[in-house]
Amino acid sequence: MPKTISRDLPLSEFTFRRYEKPYDMSRRDLIRKLCLSTGLLQPGDSRDVVVDVLHALLDAKVKKLMMNSEQVKDEVINLRKKNKLNLKGVAGSNIRRQLKRLRDLLIAEKIKNEYRITEFEDLHVLFDSKIEEYLIKSVVSRVKEYFKAVK
Repeated sequence: MPKTISRDLPLSEFTFRRYEKPYDMSRRDLIRKLCLSTGLLQPGDSRDVVVDVLHALLDAKVKKLMMNSEQVKDEVINLRKKNKLNLKGVAGSNIRRQLKRLRDLLIAEKIKNEYRITEFEDLHVLFDSKIEEYLIKSVVSRVKEYFKAVK
């Protein structure tokens, strides 16, 4: 039997979706569309705790506060109660998983077990400088290498 040298596991992966232009909608709905647009949330997903995790971090960014995962969890519960949403998915382990997903997309960062929006920066600046310039360029570059290699 031949040995497997590598597996088909991606080093990084992106999903981007294009929706209508942002219009008059609630802050939570705008954040939800952002999560849908960036692949953090799948269309039709009923478990949308990542929206509230990002919402909590964005609210903390305004006050320049860093939050540990328990504080994020408490704020997510408050946001979900305020919006009359069910509390499924608010377990500490799931909150930490969602925070990790935001970190992987370079939207959030962890410093000494506390989280914040990366450098308390505006999201559009993070997209331009981190996601578009760093992550997407490296993925597109690698895909081009495969296009060139396949003749």
